[in-house]
Amino acid sequence: MMTDIELRIKGLSILSQTIGKVEAERFISLMIRDPFDYTQWQKDLWDDVSLEQLSKNAMEPFVNKQSLNKNDI
Repeated sequence: MMTDIELRIKGLSILSQTIGKVEAERFISLMIRDPFDYTQWQKDLWDDVSLEQLSKNAMEPFVNKQSLNKNDI
């Protein structure tokens, strides 16, 4: 289990690498300024998507990565 400091560092690093430093700062500002109920948001997030489609969407990056690796052989 990570310490709080390790979690913050890793989280900021992932955000910065994924969306850039400026957008990461903006995201953090939005989270602080407009707090919301994360649990409720998660419950409502995928209401319009079937479980089957959600599973396909989640697996897509892994399937694509495996296809790319096979083509490299």
